[in-house]
Amino acid sequence: MKTPPIALSEFLTEKSYFRIKMHLITSNHFKIICKINGIRGTFILDTGASTTFIDLKQEDKFKLTTQPSVIKASGAGPDKIDTFLSKNNTIKIGKWVKTRFPIALIDLSYVNNAFDSINTTPVHGIIGADVLKKGSAVIDYEKKYLYLKHK
Repeated sequence: MKTPPIALSEFLTEKSYFRIKMHLITSNHFKIICKINGIRGTFILDTGASTTFIDLKQEDKFKLTTQPSVIKASGAGPDKIDTFLSKNNTIKIGKWVKTRFPIALIDLSYVNNAFDSINTTPVHGIIGADVLKKGSAVIDYEKKYLYLKHK
């Protein structure tokens, strides 16, 4: 007799993953809610971004202590972007928590201006591959869930 297939959510829950709801926005990005240093914010999930970024204008809101970085960020545009680094932060996405987490800060006005032009709410930042790797992420695009592993 054939065993019925197990649902992805059930399988991942048994493997100590936390489930986080993703919300599809007009730009075709997924938005998730996160807390940085205990402060709630709206972030887009970007699997192509190597690092998690917060908009420079949000430094005080998220209680970040920054220092200039020699690393220049690059995105879809041709220009290199100045970055700042904040170390020792706490990031919480759903029930998944990491402490001593480094976060980069960049000017995200170009992103938020693009969102504004298509009537999409601005974001505080971008969740990048650093979070996805640390959390051994699994993305269920069909059901719109991000799964991060508790370690």
